[in-house]
Amino acid sequence: MTQMEFSKVVESESYPLRHFALQLTRNPEDANDLVQETMLKALTYRNRFEDGTNLKGWLYTIMKNSFINNYRRMVKRNTFIDTSDNSFYLDQSPGKEENAGERYFINRDIHRAIDKLPEDLKRTFKLNLMGFKYHEIAEDLGIPIGTVKTRIFVARRQLRKYLHAYSAEFENQ
Repeated sequence: MTQMEFSKVVESESYPLRHFALQLTRNPEDANDLVQETMLKALTYRNRFEDGTNLKGWLYTIMKNSFINNYRRMVKRNTFIDTSDNSFYLDQSPGKEENAGERYFINRDIHRAIDKLPEDLKRTFKLNLMGFKYHEIAEDLGIPIGTVKTRIFVARRQLRKYLHAYSAEFENQ
């Protein structure tokens, strides 16, 4: 196969390659770049392709390897390595200082608001707050899962009303 024939055959595979590239990258621009890189590598390393073998498979392998190499390069570039001797700054939180007294009063108000809820809502909400899944709560309380979801929704809505004084403070964070 001549260089010109090879170029035409490789070019005819660009559409299926683009589809595969979209599956890998999930971004049309990155997919176009990956197809272009694959075509360039195929034409550059044409002498490594053996006539009579699966050209399409060879192109897909080039694309997959290019994608993996680009991904590894990107991960390595985004990795932060701390070379400082002072770990003091690593342990510091970037946000504002917390006031322990303020946190105490906020937690107290939240617990008082939860205690104001009707017993069925309170029990369901507390179980959800402890990390139980909806289906686990439904089994434990012996109620349908839809009822669990409704009770949690209603409890949250009522808590929002009880704790409206804090809404402006937390919306700005």
